[in-house]
Amino acid sequence: MSLWNKLTAEFIDIVEWTEDRPEVMAHRFERHQNELKMGAKLTVREGQLAVVVNEGQLGKNQVADVFTPGMYTLNTENMPILATLKGWKYGFNSPFKAEVYFFNTRKFTDLKWGTAGPATMRDPEFGAVRVTAFGLYVIRIADAKTFLVDIMGTKAEFTTEDIEANLRGKVGTRIKEVMPEIGVPVIDLEGKVTLVGEKIRERIAGDFAGMGLELCEIQVQDIGLPEEVEKAIDQQGAMRAIGNMQQFGQYQAAQAMRDAAQNPGMAGTMMGIGVGGMLNQGMGNLFQQPAQAGGGISGSAPAPAAPVPPPIPGAVSFHVAVNGQQAGPFDLAALQGQLQAGSFNRDSLVWKAGMAAWGKAGEQPELAGLFAHMPPPIPQ
Repeated sequence: MSLWNKLTAEFIDIVEWTEDRPEVMAHRFERHQNELKMGAKLTVREGQLAVVVNEGQLGKNQVADVFTPGMYTLNTENMPILATLKGWKYGFNSPFKAEVYFFNTRKFTDLKWGTAGPATMRDPEFGAVRVTAFGLYVIRIADAKTFLVDIMGTKAEFTTEDIEANLRGKVGTRIKEVMPEIGVPVIDLEGKVTLVGEKIRERIAGDFAGMGLELCEIQVQDIGLPEEVEKAIDQQGAMRAIGNMQQFGQYQAAQAMRDAAQNPGMAGTMMGIGVGGMLNQGMGNLFQQPAQAGGGISGSAPAPAAPVPPPIPGAVSFHVAVNGQQAGPFDLAALQGQLQAGSFNRDSLVWKAGMAAWGKAGEQPELAGLFAHMPPPIPQ
């Protein structure tokens, strides 16, 4: 090997990027006076792209060749665009000025977004509702040339911090526009966050593509509803869980009588069961009546109270003796609930208007239907 060949071999450039910081998106390879020697070795690792730029000119026509992962010897054969820009007709044997930019093509995760303020949605059940949301999004570089020319420019290094504020505002603003149009009821939003995130990604992915980025995923981590809407949802759930309010009231009365029978100290409290039974009946009527037009609107005059009908002729109601104390009166439905709860039986003492004295429940003709399906007492 001649002395000249030996010296030139020692000066062959190695162009590579070994950055491992996860937040770095792009890096400009530093070279003295930006000169690359003939036959320089370019190494592009997996998860990288390299772009060779003609003498630092970042116009659309000056961005030169893009290199995918691999090892290259820089010459006119693998840099056709740069060779055309420089006008090399017969190759080159001397250093040339150019810049090499490396791009990290992996996904950048855990980038945060959030709506700057509430988005107003029209819901079929609650009307106009103001909703907030926040979460994470994932991006990666899809078009290195566009990203270099329009976003990075001449920076020596570009990180997620340089663009995160811009993207966070873009995502938050676009989501406020998209959420009223996605067609998911407010009450279902929190249960369909994956669907909401996918719809949002589809709607705003084009904004990212214009910057050379791919919006890979939108995660909706929380949907914020007004406090009054959350309370209304809780109340509706409680009502559905209770079901028939009248039966629920009867069940509570029967449970109270059973507890009183087991605890004599509670007998005095049972004096108010009759009032509780009437209250339960009133509550049942309240839930059965349709809402009056215009009722419940803040600022409007209250609707006149509906007239209370008199007792139905012939309706049966009895007082019951519990631990020597009088409770009631109870109608047949309430007594049926107490019978099922075990706090009322044939031997329970009862009285109603017209009776001269207290008598056993099993001896009253009006109560015979309650015990029709129960076996009689076992003879002694």
